[in-house]
Amino acid sequence: MDMAQASVFFVSSIMYMLGIIVIIAGITLINNLLHKYWKPVSIFTRDSWFINPPSEEQLKEKTHGSEAVTR
Repeated sequence: MDMAQASVFFVSSIMYMLGIIVIIAGITLINNLLHKYWKPVSIFTRDSWFINPPSEEQLKEKTHGSEAVTR
């Protein structure tokens, strides 16, 4: 490996990492702009409907009441 190949490898490594940093910054920016429109997803948590289904009373509170369902 001569000096020209080493310098090309070095510069391309720096440019590659800068590209990855720009992509991560863009994803973070989009995430911060849209986070208020996302709803939390709970699949494998204790309050998940698959593990602990709600009672009829809790469903009525959730759909008709203004208070959050607590367990």
